[in-house]
Amino acid sequence: MKKLDCYKILMSYDALLILITIFLILVMSCLSPYFLTMTNFKNVLNQSSLFIFLVIGMTFIIISGNIDLSVGATIGFTGMVMSNLYYVGIPDWLCIFAGLITGLLIGLINGWLVAYVKINSFIVTLCSMTVLRGIILLVMNSKTLYGFGKLYGFIGAGDIGPINFPILLALITVVISGFILAETKYGNYCLFLGANEVALSRMGVNSKKYKLWVFAFSGLLAAVAGVVVMGRLDSAEPLAGTGYEMDAIAAVILGGTVLEGGKGNIIGPFIACLILNIISDGLTLLSISTHYQEIITGVIIVVSVLISSRDKIKRREV
Repeated sequence: MKKLDCYKILMSYDALLILITIFLILVMSCLSPYFLTMTNFKNVLNQSSLFIFLVIGMTFIIISGNIDLSVGATIGFTGMVMSNLYYVGIPDWLCIFAGLITGLLIGLINGWLVAYVKINSFIVTLCSMTVLRGIILLVMNSKTLYGFGKLYGFIGAGDIGPINFPILLALITVVISGFILAETKYGNYCLFLGANEVALSRMGVNSKKYKLWVFAFSGLLAAVAGVVVMGRLDSAEPLAGTGYEMDAIAAVILGGTVLEGGKGNIIGPFIACLILNIISDGLTLLSISTHYQEIITGVIIVVSVLISSRDKIKRREV
């Protein structure tokens, strides 16, 4: 029995992602002498930590059979709220709290429209993204605000011993989220939402409530990413987070989460997030345009969707 379990682990998709990560590290190390250094290693983890929050939230969203295109705009909107409150003299911690609540409210609004008004999540979050971006540009007048307190700097790039605070926070979030998804009723219901929402409702479960909180969780984690971005750059930019939703979706799908929902975990998207950031970092060190990463991201999404659709067709035929 133990041998069989070990074999399953070795042959799992997560193990394949780990092998791909190791392969990329070896290739990049051969191509650039600056890649396999402690400084660059921390740089990759720092950049990954920002996306990990989005990826975890997006994993719960996609597992439940939905999509959230507003997470990038939520980052910018959170920064707008915090920066404007800070400029009128509100204490740092209260500004950050307001930013987190803002992200939570955005998620709740998205979730309410999807769960209770029954509008497709793609349409809802696409509209949310557009509206949020418009409000940001109007309020900030397309200008970047600079100079914030030490608390922001600590959250964005502060050190706790040898590790940066955002890295530690991201890893804690991965562990907690992994436990929630795999070991709790909430996690099981999220999987059931994507697999068969009708059956879940017939079991007496309030599926609408769980769908609402899936979006709320995504909005909250996007707000956390917004705090990290603002603290790291020491600025609030109107276009902060633009395009981040596509990177998050790509990492989730590359991590083995089925686009139709009902299947997935946290470890796969986490490793996939590292893979994408290793590629991005390697291209930068090799002085290759990062636009190639956009091409890679697009190809990953298309290929993953094709594979997912093919598997779905095979299941139907069986």
